[in-house]
Parts: sequence; C-alpha cells; structure tokens
Amino acid sequence: MKKALVVALLLVLFASCAKKEEKTLGSIERIDPALDAIVNKDAKVEIIAEGFEWSEGPLWLSDQNILIFSDVPKNIVYKWSEGKDAEIYLTPSGYTGDNSPYSGEEGSNGLFLSNDGKLVLCQHGDRKVSVMDAPLNAPAAKFLPLADNYQGKKLNSPNDGTFNSKGDLFFTDPPYGLPKQAEDSTKEIPFQGVYRVANSQIILLTDSVTRPNGIALFPGEKTLLVANSDPAKAVWYAFDLNENDSITSGRVFYDATQNTNEKGSPDGLKIDKAGNVFATGPGGVWIFSKEGNLLGKIKIPEATSNCALSPDEKTLYITADMYVVRVKLRS
Repeated sequence: MKKALVVALLLVLFASCAKKEEKTLGSIERIDPALDAIVNKDAKVEIIAEGFEWSEGPLWLSDQNILIFSDVPKNIVYKWSEGKDAEIYLTPSGYTGDNSPYSGEEGSNGLFLSNDGKLVLCQHGDRKVSVMDAPLNAPAAKFLPLADNYQGKKLNSPNDGTFNSKGDLFFTDPPYGLPKQAEDSTKEIPFQGVYRVANSQIILLTDSVTRPNGIALFPGEKTLLVANSDPAKAVWYAFDLNENDSITSGRVFYDATQNTNEKGSPDGLKIDKAGNVFATGPGGVWIFSKEGNLLGKIKIPEATSNCALSPDEKTLYITADMYVVRVKLRS
C-alpha cells in the first residue's frame, strides 16, 4: 500500500512539473458594466507564444485547429496550436524578392480568408494583396495578386483587409513596408489610400486618412471602420457605404489621440456579430459598443498590433510586439 502511495505521489509530482507554467500579461479594465456580457469577469491575458520580433495579423484556421500570425520583420507566418510551441507555417510570406532584408518590415501583415476559404495576405515587401496559391496546410506557396497597383502606380504596402459577402475586397495601404516609409523614393502614390476591389477593378474609397491601418465592416455591411495609426491623429473613423459600396460620409468613431503617451496606436481590429469592436490601440485593446461607447480595455504593457476572434467568438487572440496572447470572452 505504501509503495503504491509513493508511486501515485511521484506521478502527481511529475505531471505538475511537466505542466507548463501559465504566464499572463496585463489586465482587464472595466469601464462600463456592459463589458461583463462580453468579457468574463475572471478573464486573464494569457501568453500562448512569445519570442517574435513583431507579431501581427492573427487568424484562426478552423479546419486545422491552429492560429496563424505574421512576424513582419522576419518575413514568416507562424502557426500555433494548443499544447505546442509556435513553428513556421509559411516563408517567405510578404517579400519574395532577392534583396533581403528589404525594409525591415517586408513580411506579411494582415492575414484573412477569402469567401471561398483561401488565405489572403497583405504583403508589405511585394506591395500587394495576394491570395495563396496552395492548400492552407502547404509549407510554401506561390501568390496570386488581388491588388498591386492603383491607376498603374504601385501600391505602398497593403496592411490589412476584409471581404464583404459579395466578395469585394476592402484594404488599407499605408507606407510602413517601404524602406523609408512615406519619404521613400520608390513610393509612387502620393497618398495613403483605403480601397475596394470589385470585379478586378481597384477603386479608391478615400485618401484622407493619414495612416490607414485596421479595417472591418459592421454587421449589415453598411458601415466601414478604419483605424488611423498616426500618433498625431489616433482616430478610428466610420464611413457609411451606399448601395454601390462607395463612401457617402465619414465621421470620427472614437478619438484616442490624448492617450498616445501609452505604447501603440490604432492598428488592427475586429468586429463581432453583435457589432462590438475589439480595436488595438494605445495601451492595449479597446472594446467599444457598435455606437462607439468605450466599454473597457485589455491593458497590455507592450504595443498591440492586431486581434482575431475564434469562430464561436468566445476567445480573442491578440498580437502584441514579441507576444501572442489570448483572452477568454464569454463562457
């Protein structure tokens, strides 16, 4: 009996030592009681992967049960799954030329799926929005451009995008992937644009946002939300769309310029089925109602870049500098 008890205790001790220590980063700030219906009261900011140069563009792939995300300077897309360390999923991801390092931010940035389930990448170095011409589990691929120019001039460095239900592509085009950004001699377009691609035609929606970045459509697809990652004008803009999906009016959804003493700027964002907005910005992830009321923040001490919802919208994945973290939302 004593021998069996000793063995059992050793097994428990071994299992305890083998279990990875849970690491956390940051906290939840509750500003409005309505946040309790969105984020669990006992939610933690759990580190699930770390050691990257600048993580971006998280995307959950349900068919493989993995999270993929960009490391922009490394020109790599990584994959992560529960109980495993992150490993390379795709390389190169955003720059396929020979002159590497090209700019320091030449890799893929935003990652998302087309309506038919293909991986689409915003490729800084290649200055394109491209679809991966390979199965989603392929280690390398060719890329087919969905957008690479506007009126014959090369795009700057597409950053993030989304599709509507009709299959039209909306994307942003700041200069971050160019070697000298807005001052780069190879910059062909004199502004930073927000575009729509329909029937292979690239249409400029607006050139008034100084550093367009994260982009998403509200449910119903009548309003487009765009983040401006300009510290001098750290604003999320909402644009109404008409029946032809051109912009009819623009307005400030929320202005966070007074908060730019904290790390980060308005960057990637996602909108859930109820219209709640999860937007990376100064100091972490800002959570808004569909009306633009600030409900709370996921406070993170590193600059946050983007986020992704699980298909059931019960988990939020966040890329934050060298880290990838997750927050459990609804039970």
